[in-house]
Amino acid sequence: MRAFFAVLRPLGVIGMAMSLSHLAPITVSLIYNDGALRVFCISMVFNFAVGMIAFMTARQVKVELKPRDGMLLVVLAWTGGAAFATIPLLMLIPDLSFTDAYFETISGLTTTGATVLSNLDSLEPSLNMWRGLLVWLGGMGLIVLAVAVLPLLGIGGRQMFKAETPGPMKDAQLTPRITETAKGLWVVYALISLVCFIAFHLAGMTWFDALMHMCSTMGLGGFSSHDASFGYWNSPLIEGVTILFMLIAGINFGTHFVAFRQRTLAPYRRDPEAGWFLLITLASCAGLAIYLQMMGTYGGFWEALRFASFNVVSIATTTGFANTDYNLWPMFAPLWMLFLCSFVSCSGSTGGGIKMIRAQMLYIQVNREYVKLLHPRAVSPAKLGGQVIENKILFAVLAFMFVYVSCIVSMTLIMVASGLDVVSAFSAVVACINNTGPGLNKVGPATTYEVLTDFQTWVCSFAMLLGRLELFTLLIVFTPAFWRR
Repeated sequence: MRAFFAVLRPLGVIGMAMSLSHLAPITVSLIYNDGALRVFCISMVFNFAVGMIAFMTARQVKVELKPRDGMLLVVLAWTGGAAFATIPLLMLIPDLSFTDAYFETISGLTTTGATVLSNLDSLEPSLNMWRGLLVWLGGMGLIVLAVAVLPLLGIGGRQMFKAETPGPMKDAQLTPRITETAKGLWVVYALISLVCFIAFHLAGMTWFDALMHMCSTMGLGGFSSHDASFGYWNSPLIEGVTILFMLIAGINFGTHFVAFRQRTLAPYRRDPEAGWFLLITLASCAGLAIYLQMMGTYGGFWEALRFASFNVVSIATTTGFANTDYNLWPMFAPLWMLFLCSFVSCSGSTGGGIKMIRAQMLYIQVNREYVKLLHPRAVSPAKLGGQVIENKILFAVLAFMFVYVSCIVSMTLIMVASGLDVVSAFSAVVACINNTGPGLNKVGPATTYEVLTDFQTWVCSFAMLLGRLELFTLLIVFTPAFWRR
């Protein structure tokens, strides 16, 4: 009973905070007079009322969350938040099922960017704003935002922060107090978002499109207000601005925070992930540009570089934007892009995948095994960024990778068994568990996930949540040991 009330109280606060996010689409609805004002007001009141009831029910419970409480709270916040976020979609889009509405909102909150919706250009501006806002909020994490607020209400947030924070080094702190850490990350996130918003408008977007795509870019979520995504503008300048901010969002926001605070670029040089992230991504842009030109996909190198760079950076950072249908490229190119999305983004960024730091640790461990085979008595400590990596962290990364691969294989087999072709099934699972968005074949960049059956849609929804919560936070809730006292 204690655990129930310990989780219920902060859940209520998150619900009330989620209701306030409706103010953005309400403002857009007033400006454009799109007829959706009543719907968002109803959704806002309902979210606030449910959150208030939950908070008041457990208002006398003031305890520090235990590890299992934090994990349960994170899972309930993400699944419940996506469920409540479906209200505007269900009320505004005729014949939209709850399955598809939930897929859309969980895709936004997990910053996946996969969509089941078409005719985006004709959607109410406020509804498109709602979709983009879900990505922006999910980018840094609703839970990290809550960590900055909950202590003011007497609710500790350390366990929530550790459950939500991506990457294997969850105990690292940027400031002495966890609340100050969360606030600092959000301030940096908001400032960079503001610069991105202004840059998009100066590059040629309308104010609304700039706001919508700023949310998707900073959250690395890929939602757009146009069916053609960035092909709608066909603008190298807009694409260049987008590439820049996708790369920025793909770097650890902790590094951005330290750089802002110290007013120096030195933290980027010290970051063990940032250099490899930029090197692998930019090298892939150049390499695929050469490959596409050699294969005759594009006539000139600069044209090939333009399209390769935008789509490689988009998929590698798990954003999911597209300015062309890369599903029509020679198969090697999109497969390489899907491979990149599995590991390129840095830990602490808004991107998905296993994160660059885990890939580096795996490489270091493989290299240690080579050394042991050649020199059995040699002492070869694992080091990253000049720091020795504890064996327990390496073991955790190896366990994570085993579960990661197992999940991809098992869910791909489930999708194939349900009637989907292998390419579509595999790419959909990889794109969803890495929070990337578009896959290949039937779920490529020129199509939507609407072609999937309800069962397949729920599998993909689970994969998105699994990837966003980094596997263990979600899977452990389904173990008997989690529920034992």
